[in-house]
Amino acid sequence: MGEGETRRNLVLIVDDEPSICTMLNNKLTNSGFECQTCACGKEAVEKLEKEAVALVLSDLRMPGMSGMELLDHTQRISPHTKFMMITGEDDVRVGIQAMKKGASDYLVKPLQLASVVASVERALEVRRMELEIENYRQNLERMVQDRTSQLQSALRRVELTCDESLEALGGALDLKDTETGGHSQRVSRYSIEIAKALGCTTDQLKNIARGAYLHDIGKIGIPDAILMKPSKLGEEEKAVMQAHVRIGYELVSRIAFLAGAAEIVLTHHECYDGRGYPQGLFGEEIPLGARVFAVADTLDAMTSDRPYRRALPFSTAKAEIVRESGRQFDPKVVQAFLTIPERVWDNIRNTVAEGWNGSKLTLSAGLNLEDPEVIERAL
Repeated sequence: MGEGETRRNLVLIVDDEPSICTMLNNKLTNSGFECQTCACGKEAVEKLEKEAVALVLSDLRMPGMSGMELLDHTQRISPHTKFMMITGEDDVRVGIQAMKKGASDYLVKPLQLASVVASVERALEVRRMELEIENYRQNLERMVQDRTSQLQSALRRVELTCDESLEALGGALDLKDTETGGHSQRVSRYSIEIAKALGCTTDQLKNIARGAYLHDIGKIGIPDAILMKPSKLGEEEKAVMQAHVRIGYELVSRIAFLAGAAEIVLTHHECYDGRGYPQGLFGEEIPLGARVFAVADTLDAMTSDRPYRRALPFSTAKAEIVRESGRQFDPKVVQAFLTIPERVWDNIRNTVAEGWNGSKLTLSAGLNLEDPEVIERAL
């Protein structure tokens, strides 16, 4: 046997009678086991605390600490150590009790040395198999963890690819509607800030970011004559324009991981007091993401340049949002909006403007969210 194997098969003999210790030590050593002896339970506990012991062979009746007490200590200190109890004929019931508490076997005095060797061999074989099973379990757990990590990485790559495709699609819509260039980027990031102030979870932030970015995707199905008409729309034209929410919902809801975003696409024109469309939802019937988006959208609409007017100051937009609290907007969302400093909105506008003018601008901050801190750093 190698040194490592020897140490793993160390047998500790515990008996207050030196003659018993010597007899068992000689027999087991001659049978190929490494043995050490202890004269009492306390000494055995100290040994167990210092080195690995494969099996404890202990007398039941010893001064100071009984064999049953030593069994308890052994299971606490070294759960993988096997334990065999040596009893007198009058203590057979105690031996059975020891097995119920976890001992591998009990031996009755006077000892039959051949039986002792056979019992030790069986106990150590059971221990070997248990250790193999434990190692297999640990290796299996590591394999599962590794495979899970690989799967999560693959899913993140797929998610990133999908988000990049969505970014290109939303960007194409912004380019088509040149008067609102960068609008999808801004409202997505505005919505993230408000949602963070509301304490939304990471999954909620993902859905809100995507839904806000894709809110007008249904306009792809609206005729340019209506979409880009410079004058006021007629009633029929208005009905066609309003259909973009359902068109967008039909497009986005077909993609499983965008189910939460699809709700925002469908309901982003609902009003808190029930005056919105397409369903006339009221209050918290409207998904939270859509209620968050409504504030972000108004902020961007009022603080962005339009062909018919220059951008309004933040203070004007803020006052309008406060005025519409409880009517167009959810009061809780408005309160969250009011906690965010104006410099945050300025920073987002400037960042998006730089990207819109040709620099590299990605939506990783808004669409690939690992946790709120990542978003905060990216913004």
